[in-house]
Amino acid sequence: MEFPERFSNLPEYTWPRMRALLDPHTPGGEVVNLTIGEPNHAFPDFLARKIDERVASFGDYPNNYGTPELLGAIAGWIQRRYGVAMAEDQIMALNGTREGLFSAAIALSPETKNGARTRILLPNPFYPVYMIAALSAGADPLYMAATADTGHLPDLDALDAETLDRTTIFYLCSPSNPQGAVASREYWKRLLDLAEQHDFIIFSDECYSEIWRDTPPIGGLEMVQEFGPDPERVFIFHSLSKRSNLPGFRSGFVAGGKKGMAEIRQLRAYAGAPLPGPLQHASISVWEDEAHVDASRERYRDKFDIADRILGSVPGYASPPAGFFLWLPVADGADAALKVWRETGVRVLPGAYLARDVDGVNPGTGYIRVALVADEPELERGLTELRDCIYT
Repeated sequence: MEFPERFSNLPEYTWPRMRALLDPHTPGGEVVNLTIGEPNHAFPDFLARKIDERVASFGDYPNNYGTPELLGAIAGWIQRRYGVAMAEDQIMALNGTREGLFSAAIALSPETKNGARTRILLPNPFYPVYMIAALSAGADPLYMAATADTGHLPDLDALDAETLDRTTIFYLCSPSNPQGAVASREYWKRLLDLAEQHDFIIFSDECYSEIWRDTPPIGGLEMVQEFGPDPERVFIFHSLSKRSNLPGFRSGFVAGGKKGMAEIRQLRAYAGAPLPGPLQHASISVWEDEAHVDASRERYRDKFDIADRILGSVPGYASPPAGFFLWLPVADGADAALKVWRETGVRVLPGAYLARDVDGVNPGTGYIRVALVADEPELERGLTELRDCIYT
């Protein structure tokens, strides 16, 4: 039996690859896990009560696109956060944003454009679902190096007209994972101009938008309203996973133009997995509450202060404006991750495991990713041990 050729050269997925690197070795001390971006802060204390209010509806098929009440709550949050009014038919609830980032590409990317096989552009390093979505849509993924030299965002000036004329979707992650870079208004204006000139769609992955230090990151719909391109140009993806410390809740949304959303909803009708009814009901209250978000954000600010104090003298250290990752420079990420694990028990992720080789170069090789998810005393100990092991 043969299997799809388009998936035949995938590298081993990030987490099995990391376990294969580290787990054969005994940790050198008490384990501090700073690998996966799994928030450990408290989620809203009203959540269980809200689920219980609709627990009987686990016996019902859920609303495929999101209940009117949930879509209204999301629209209200978008209005408060970005000053953009959205109709309910411009929003769809998601069973986690990974589902949406994948299925929206299948729904909106044609097989050919201007007589050629289409291309989907993505930053490198990147969230792996971008790549799988491109391959599943029958497009050629183009990995755009997002390095310190480019502000840790894809270099728009490096794109030629032939590539752009074949492009159907551009994945932008801002704040970026893993570097925490935030796209500026100038960057958005340039990207929107290219999208208008070459007729492609921007998928704005904004899952880390509510974790910031000084200034709330701007969003894609906000930029559409400010600069006035075709409203079908941008679709935003949000989640309660990072914002509300609910990665296991699998609740998010996609929002954008009415025409594109109709296509996304049509695919969901046939192949989607809608959010269960009790979780839709509870999500309403979570999107309407900011107190728990503010409290969590303050803790992340404190954690970045801890990181700055411990690692601020490390050459090349950059304190990101948003997100909850450190992107730390090392000679080789895999070697550094193994060394710190074997000598201290601190567990970090090699940067190369988040990126792909392009022309023999992997832009993540010289980095490790550190997630600031542990409690503050454990984080302080872990970062101190990491610093003393690798940088002194």
